[in-house]
Amino acid sequence: MNDPHAAQDTHAPHDPRTDRALGALYGLALGDALGMPTQIMSRTAITARFGKVTGFEAGPPDNPVAAGLPAGSVTDDTDQALIVGRLLVEGRGRIDPTQLATALLEWEAEMKAKGSLDLLGPSTKAALDAVTRGVPVTETGRTGTTNGAAMRVTPVGIAFPHDPLETFLDRVVESCQVTHDTNIGIAGAAAVAAAVSAAVAGSGLTAALDAAQTAAAAGARRGHWSAGADIATRIRWARELVAGATAEDAVDTISDLVGTSVASQESVPAAFAVLALAGDDPWQTCLLAANLGGDCDTIGAIAGAVSGAVAGLSALPPEAIATLRSVNPLDLEPLAADLLALRTR
Repeated sequence: MNDPHAAQDTHAPHDPRTDRALGALYGLALGDALGMPTQIMSRTAITARFGKVTGFEAGPPDNPVAAGLPAGSVTDDTDQALIVGRLLVEGRGRIDPTQLATALLEWEAEMKAKGSLDLLGPSTKAALDAVTRGVPVTETGRTGTTNGAAMRVTPVGIAFPHDPLETFLDRVVESCQVTHDTNIGIAGAAAVAAAVSAAVAGSGLTAALDAAQTAAAAGARRGHWSAGADIATRIRWARELVAGATAEDAVDTISDLVGTSVASQESVPAAFAVLALAGDDPWQTCLLAANLGGDCDTIGAIAGAVSGAVAGLSALPPEAIATLRSVNPLDLEPLAADLLALRTR
């Protein structure tokens, strides 16, 4: 694509908080779409096929998840975040777990009808299978530790202030319960939601990342216990690991050492490592994520949401936003307004 910074967006919101909320939603979609063609690929395979991802690419025909998707297409990360946002608005700030389960099952059916293979992650799939068997929604998420809750939690961060923290965590847990009601799943989601919330409130990048660590540590005290590395500790370590590194070296380090799998303990810290490198620039943040491989669409969605919230929609490349709008049925402005109305209620 042409230089995405070439055009100037004359329609950027004048209200800084609206700008940041829209930045979070469009940043999520941007990271998701840039990472779509390289998801589940290794770094070696990405280099062999693309050299280096520098813009939107179509899904390669041999990628079993992304094959056939047009350049600029979003995936389940964006779709499920919009489901959470819609349910928050309809529930006046509350998410009913039964309604979330129903909405996710309906979304899965729609994707199957379209022939899409980019469906539910392992924890969400197991939980929804349990729902269909009649297991109570209070129990279906008790083993979910992968990153599905973290990838879709951005609307919670827009809708609620992260202080007081325990009240904020109540809302995060509601978005996790049906699929990821574990200390690990909640900690990962809490980190993302708190970083977005702090940024929407006007915090800079460092303060937003610090808020994420604090929320992850508190979130780890919620839900059913599952063995695994501590999310807050790994976020701090990942940030320190890339401090002072070049982007090229850091991408290899994140991929090889932090990890890019669907495990929350890998992909969530990986997203915050990317943010520590380039979080003031949403476009570069999302490109770094896209070149990681692994679950890079989710890593990009998380990092893009936080970076977009920090920088605002006005800092996102207008041409890239135009591509996202033309390729996908995105109507994010009303949702951002409704979520901010919940925040000020």
